[in-house]
Amino acid sequence: METKATTIDQYLASVDPDKRAVLEDLRATIRSLVPNAVECINYGVPTFKLNGKNLIHFAAAKNHCSLFPGAGPVEAFASELEAYSTSKGTIRFAVESPLPKSLVKNIVKYCVERQTK
Repeated sequence: METKATTIDQYLASVDPDKRAVLEDLRATIRSLVPNAVECINYGVPTFKLNGKNLIHFAAAKNHCSLFPGAGPVEAFASELEAYSTSKGTIRFAVESPLPKSLVKNIVKYCVERQTK
């Protein structure tokens, strides 16, 4: 029986090295923008919470990685996300084609602004 991760470090330790590197970079980018956010596992995936509310999630899947900013940010950045697979609240990307850091920063800033209104 597989033990569920209770911290982001545990989660990342269980991920393939190529995906782990991409997700660690994503984590560092988010952390740099929202240093006061709390890291946790929520819905089984790494999550950043701000002021007690979910801010953004990320995860590894079998054939891709995902960022889960919510439906609003996915819609707001639709033109910049055309090269990626998206659905309501989810952005999927290949390890070989990670999201540009500038786009991640803009999405995170958007999430923070929405949450602090």
